[in-house]
Amino acid sequence: MPDPTAAPQSRLIDLALQGGGAHGAFTWGVLDRLLEEPWLRIDGISGTSAGAMNAAVLASGYAHGGAPGARRALTRFWSKVSDGAMFSPFRRSPLDIALGRWTLDYSPLYVGMDLMARLCSPYDLNPGGFNPLTDILNECVDFDHLAASPIRLFITATSVRTGQARVFRNAEITPDVLLASACLPTMFHAVEIDGEAYWDGGYSGNPTLTPLVRDCDSDDTILIQVNPVERATDLYAARDIASRLNEISFNAVLLQEIRMMALLRQVADPGHGEGEKWAKMRIHRIASADMLQFGHSSKLNAEWAFLWKLKKIGRKAADDFLKDHGQAIGRESTLDIDALLAHV
Repeated sequence: MPDPTAAPQSRLIDLALQGGGAHGAFTWGVLDRLLEEPWLRIDGISGTSAGAMNAAVLASGYAHGGAPGARRALTRFWSKVSDGAMFSPFRRSPLDIALGRWTLDYSPLYVGMDLMARLCSPYDLNPGGFNPLTDILNECVDFDHLAASPIRLFITATSVRTGQARVFRNAEITPDVLLASACLPTMFHAVEIDGEAYWDGGYSGNPTLTPLVRDCDSDDTILIQVNPVERATDLYAARDIASRLNEISFNAVLLQEIRMMALLRQVADPGHGEGEKWAKMRIHRIASADMLQFGHSSKLNAEWAFLWKLKKIGRKAADDFLKDHGQAIGRESTLDIDALLAHV
């Protein structure tokens, strides 16, 4: 048995970062904690939507100042997201504030926007195609450094025409690629890249795991999961039903890919190229039951107090993972795939 008190050996890891709007601040907290561990070396990152933003900001900051630089870059990015939302019409209602809830379910403007989105196109409501993240990304990400970064990035967006995922790699990543990966079609114009229109990558890969296996040297992938897989089934309110549908939609492709990876691992032929990679693959997951308290509408709540709360939850989840499973990295998977897939 490994000595739990011994200093961990240096391990090469990949990261898989889910999307989830403001809930991506949970991932910020996880990354902030993982970056404190010098024995963890990041080989590749696959990210979608908010996960794509976190991935690009981390890699850019790492290029400028190593792990401390990456932590500073992530803090700066989320601070600017909060600053940009300071005058957003999507604010918590007085009732939510009084009750200490972070939801926007009772915000009159959020409810109005939600209803309008069912009737009107974003091309009607936002004819100029304004997206507040454009300037923030240009300020917080050095795209030239991303192209030459030793951390391999895989950013997923969904083709409007085919419904298929496209995975963009380091040299292809631009502000438009990140905006495409986070483009909710009910809120923003589709983002055109190379003559093709794209929507949020969560519809086709949240995140995409296959490139981490095929293109990276690490045999350990840490999945940072924002969207809960399971919830209680007593959902009666319309907002709770809509929130759960959102979670199911944005987990579906990921679970299918994990199922495929589990099957391929069983039939892979060790010692023969890609088959050896599948056979050696180890998956770990960092998630938190505390995320169950936050519904779909809070993904648009970018108040600094809420983002900071999510960061703290993320740091604790990462800290618990390292204490309980850190020694398993490089030795065995800590994600019980059979148990996970038994429920889906």
